[in-house]
Order: sequence, then structure tokens, then C-alpha cells
Amino acid sequence: MPEAVTITVRYFAALRERAGRSSEQLALPAGATAADALAALATRCPALRPLLAQARCAVNQEYAAPDTALHDGDELALIPPVSGGDHCRVTREPLAVEPLLKAVADPDAGCVVVFLGQPRRTSRGKQVEYLEYEAYEPMAEKKLAEIGAALRAQVGVRQVAIVHRIGRLEIGEASIAIVVAAAHRQEGFAACREAIERIKHDVPVWKKEVWQDGEVWVGMEGG
Repeated sequence: MPEAVTITVRYFAALRERAGRSSEQLALPAGATAADALAALATRCPALRPLLAQARCAVNQEYAAPDTALHDGDELALIPPVSGGDHCRVTREPLAVEPLLKAVADPDAGCVVVFLGQPRRTSRGKQVEYLEYEAYEPMAEKKLAEIGAALRAQVGVRQVAIVHRIGRLEIGEASIAIVVAAAHRQEGFAACREAIERIKHDVPVWKKEVWQDGEVWVGMEGG
């Protein structure tokens, strides 16, 4: 058994800014866990400690418990609190609803429910200039696809499309579009609501609010 393993650590959003890098290599003793990696990182960079306490771990693009063993070559992504199928994806392009309506078209659907999320002009008593969205893109698309598949497995839900935008968004530009085709409106509205709640909890996409006099990564204000 090797005496040490080397993993790749990936940082996002406020963690990336605090660490001053988006990724780095970390050598650990054989048998080390995700919790051991966090402890080592906190020792190497004490400024990360308050943010690491709030972060979730993902090992090889799957959420992982602190006692998950790490192996040589693993990727450990540090996921800050999240502020989101073949039609579930992340994009830097402006969102368009019409292609999504065509994507979910189904002759057995009695309704199509559309949800669009967009930046507000005012937040926390401040005027928002613009928003920046960042994502761990491979994992974000994987999780969006899982959510879409889970919703399509529900009774009455026929088709689901979810597209989350990243990059800079001006006020009024849609940040996320969720389109659900269902047999009945109750099922469509319920699936759409479940989709946005699961996206907020499980999909590694982060939002920075930028004001005239400052900025903050939403969910990381106390770090």
C-alpha cells in the first residue's frame, strides 16, 4: 500500500477567491478521508477555515461524507452553500424559452409550466448592479440531469427541461428556466416547485451580487 496519496482539490466561488487559485494538488497519508483533507487545507491556509466549515465535499463529482476515503488521483471539490437529461444543462448564453417548449412537447401533456428566475434590482437594502454566476460545470450538469430524470419518473410528469445560465447577468436577464410538461396542472406546478428547491440545494451553482459599494457571494456572507 502506498504511504501517501495525491489528490486534486478544486475551489469555487468565495473559496476560490480566498484560496487565490481554482485548484491545487494535495498530498495526504494513505487512508486519509475528506475530513482529513479539509483539516490539512485549513492548516495550510487558515483564511479558508470559516468557509471550509460551511462547504460540502464532492469526490469525483459525487457528494461525499466527511469519512469518505480518498485515493490517489481523486478529485475533491469543495462546494460552497448553493444559493441549480438531455435538456438539462448549464450555459453562458442568454436563455430562450421557445426551444425549451419544443423540447418538452408531448401529445399526452395537458399543461406546460414555465418558471423563469431573474435578478432583482434591490437586495439586502442595496441596489444590485449585476450578478455573476459560477458553477462546477460537469457536476452541475450531472445533477441537473438527475433532477430531470427523477421528476420525469413521477406520476403525470411527461417531459422536463432545465437550463441554468452562468457568467455575468444584467438585471432582468433570466438566470434559470424550468419547463415541465405534465398530464395535469397540479402535477406540473408541483414538479416545477420541486425542481427549483432541489436545484438550490444540490446543484453546485453560486451567485455573487455586485453593488456600487461592494459584492457578496450569496450564502457565504459570514465567512
